[in-house]
Amino acid sequence: MIAYFDCFSGISGDMTLGALVDLGVPVKWLKETISGLPLQGFDMVEQTVSRNGISAKLVDVVVDEGQPIRDYHQIKTLIEKSPLSDRVKQTALNIFQKIAEAESLIHNAPIDKVHFHEVGGVDAIVDVCGAALGMEYLKIEQVVASKLPLGSGLTRSMHGVIPIPAPATLEILKHVPTYGSGIPFELVTPTGAGIIATLAGRFGKMPEMRIEKTGYGSGQRILESQPNLLRIILGSLEPAGSTRMDENCLEDDIVILETNIDDMNPEWFGFLMEQAQSAGALDVSWHPIQMKKNRPGTLVQMLCHAEQKTKMVEILLRETTSIGIRCYEAHRYMLKRETVILKTSYGDIQMKKITGLDGRTRLAPEYDVCRKIALEKNIPIKRVYDTLLKEAVD
Repeated sequence: MIAYFDCFSGISGDMTLGALVDLGVPVKWLKETISGLPLQGFDMVEQTVSRNGISAKLVDVVVDEGQPIRDYHQIKTLIEKSPLSDRVKQTALNIFQKIAEAESLIHNAPIDKVHFHEVGGVDAIVDVCGAALGMEYLKIEQVVASKLPLGSGLTRSMHGVIPIPAPATLEILKHVPTYGSGIPFELVTPTGAGIIATLAGRFGKMPEMRIEKTGYGSGQRILESQPNLLRIILGSLEPAGSTRMDENCLEDDIVILETNIDDMNPEWFGFLMEQAQSAGALDVSWHPIQMKKNRPGTLVQMLCHAEQKTKMVEILLRETTSIGIRCYEAHRYMLKRETVILKTSYGDIQMKKITGLDGRTRLAPEYDVCRKIALEKNIPIKRVYDTLLKEAVD
């Protein structure tokens, strides 16, 4: 199961809880489970609200007065000794560690002594453990999130007036794609930043997925410019090429990487291709080009899916003399294909079955298979191809 966190109005702990509850996580179960940490003196109040005509869940964590302010070490111990599952424990601990590291740096304090004033003590524990429990309840294995909008202005904290986004929030969101929203309020809280920075494997556009359910979690504040909601879209991943313009024509999005090279030993190109294909490249090719100062050069081009882009860039920069890579997205169309086993005079042979737009099929021998037969029988590879194609028709 995959979840896409659509954070068009930011993210906070209560917004996350609200969206998970809207997806079907029972509030009563959350409260009873979190109480077993043990953690007392809190309640979880669920409301159904409407934001710009969109129905959403608002989950308010109400905390009794006189609750202790725990430091990171105390919270870590509380979670580690709890009866929560190992997966929930580890997720919650990872989130709190990310928040604690940020608070430690901002306040110049040892990490074990960081007090969670800014993330609300008990409500932070409920938000974080509730998010981890919700992930397990809904069987979410992968999270992708949108870029995060950041608010602006000033807000009051335990330490006085501080800027928005809070310094801890910015520290937590290092290397996470963000943008300024122009909204003069806090949109991403430290707790929300910790949750999404820990859960999300990547940030960007919504992946190809088969949508099964959508949940909306509401924030406390009413925004005039837009609904203050977090949207979580739940579904299953579609395999590459599953979007179709025709039942026999598949589509998907890929990344093209390319670089111009004029100073590399040509013997290295074969090794480059082997490394890229082993790492998951869809295709690798090179083409002769004319470069500056009339030098002959080589255009190296790689095709891959987005999740392999970083690895392919590393391979290009490591295995070539290139000092720069061009990268751009492309959309491709592919005829439906599958691997079949055909009984032939050479034995059971693997071939590629291709279906055209008109529904007609054709078989194509695999080069590696034909090469092996040609070497074993000491015959021309062309004869192997011709024989297999004739027998495929017959």
